[in-house]
Amino acid sequence: MNRSKDGSTISQPHDPRTPTARPGTELLTWLRPEPGERILDLGCGNGDLTAAIAAAGAIPTGIDASEETIRRAIQRYPGLDLRIADARRYRSDSRYDAVFSHAALHWIQDAPAVAETIRFALRKGGRFVAEFAGKGNVAALTGAIEQVLKTYGFPWEGRNPWYHPSIGEYASLLEQIGFRVTFARHLDAPRPLNGEEGLRKWLDSFAEHFFPEIVPSERGPLYDAIVSLAKPALYKEGQWMLDTSRLRIMAVKDTD
Repeated sequence: MNRSKDGSTISQPHDPRTPTARPGTELLTWLRPEPGERILDLGCGNGDLTAAIAAAGAIPTGIDASEETIRRAIQRYPGLDLRIADARRYRSDSRYDAVFSHAALHWIQDAPAVAETIRFALRKGGRFVAEFAGKGNVAALTGAIEQVLKTYGFPWEGRNPWYHPSIGEYASLLEQIGFRVTFARHLDAPRPLNGEEGLRKWLDSFAEHFFPEIVPSERGPLYDAIVSLAKPALYKEGQWMLDTSRLRIMAVKDTD
């Protein structure tokens, strides 16, 4: 990928649905960290991508709201600058050359606050590179969950933990605060599940959000109904597929 000084010229990377050795590695080819650059990894998780940024010679700072996640990341990468911080409120005394985020922004529903954090973090001309779940992500499945919960007399409001914007919604948010969006793409990338059991395990993994007041021993009938309702959309040619979608975006901060 060739990038001009302000980050506005981008060549097409390989198909992002192509598997890579580590989740998010291909996104780093968009970031293209350079030696000496200060880069903020927003929602750094286990620190793997922060370490990859450092390996390129850049100077990364990784932040994540989870104390346990940061503790484990520091154990894996004791030489990295990894901090517990809320992406909605993080501020630094000095500016970064780039902000990078992989698979984190959809977990933060206060998108305007996060966008302001990114704006404050960047120097003028700095770039923002991110990928996260976009509009339509697991929509067939969450739609089935909503319908079944309502059938059983449970309200839906407040259960969906995610922020899944469209390209227009998110690009407009950035443009309103002084960014120039240089690339944005919505990607439908269905992910195979390990049969119906894989779908049920997915439901278990997010049960604290969708079924917090229902004890595990009483979730079976709801799961059965959800699986039945979601099957026409998610079961294709003998394979269960999770209807995942991603939003990939690159922007440059135009104003200081």
